[in-house]
Amino acid sequence: MRPLITIHRIPNINFMGMRQIGFVLSGLMTLASIVLFLTHGLNYGIDFTGGTLIEVRDTTGAADLAKMRSDLDSLGLGGVSLQNFGSSVDVLIRLQRQPGGDKDQEAAVQKVKDKLGKTFDYRRTEVVGPTVGAELIKAGVEATILALFAIAFYVWFRFEWPFGVGAMLSTLHDTITTIGLFSLLQIEFNLTTLAAILTIAGYSINDTVVIYDRVRETMRRYKSMEFAELINKSLNETLSRTILTVTTTALAVLSLLLFGGEVLRGFSIAMLWGILIGTYSSLFIAAPVLYYIRPKRSGTQSGDAGEAAARGKP
Repeated sequence: MRPLITIHRIPNINFMGMRQIGFVLSGLMTLASIVLFLTHGLNYGIDFTGGTLIEVRDTTGAADLAKMRSDLDSLGLGGVSLQNFGSSVDVLIRLQRQPGGDKDQEAAVQKVKDKLGKTFDYRRTEVVGPTVGAELIKAGVEATILALFAIAFYVWFRFEWPFGVGAMLSTLHDTITTIGLFSLLQIEFNLTTLAAILTIAGYSINDTVVIYDRVRETMRRYKSMEFAELINKSLNETLSRTILTVTTTALAVLSLLLFGGEVLRGFSIAMLWGILIGTYSSLFIAAPVLYYIRPKRSGTQSGDAGEAAARGKP
């Protein structure tokens, strides 16, 4: 049986010739993300801010969001947001946390039910307190930081410390720019989004480790090859694998974005961006960093003839 995709030849793209452009672009994206986070902040969901979420379904047909918003605003419950949830008949209602305890939150939910009437099917109600939200923010930040250091330690243990530095920088870049994207678009940032960021870190390091493994192998085979050429060779040899992996993963995530409904929207956007930026950082941050913080070149030497063949020389 013939394979569906056949790679006829290894490309010869000069990635290292574009390293300065990549570093400048990455620096600008990182700086812009930090500025956006400090000035605009994130649109935290109820998971972090506290409040009440009610999922309802209009049993008579497409929900009239304008009328629902007008009816709920008249209740004096403070900030109320509504949005369709997957279809025109499903609606997510978000209420800000009411002054008082649990009984006051339950009373607010009952007011909503009384106002909307019996034409709605109440499918889910969630209440999150402010203390829980603050604890979740703290736990999320700690989990992200620990994941970054764990990734750097793993790469250092498997390869050498310069590889760990490159992996740390590229993964940190992916995380910061993802947060910047959410700050720019003001997409709701919740626990699902946080899970996506940690998944992005794992995806990015997986691609980086594949490239690093090829760099290490090439270093052992061609001990006197110029280092920029060596990195270019490694990147080009793994490029087909990178493209195929990115394409298949992006198609799956795109399906979630288009058909997964509102509950998966933030997760899907974060994952789709993470796939693209993670691939970019592996090619233009993780690998080029090794040019400036060079690992030791050890192992068996293949000889001048092998290196000449690798360069395409007679």
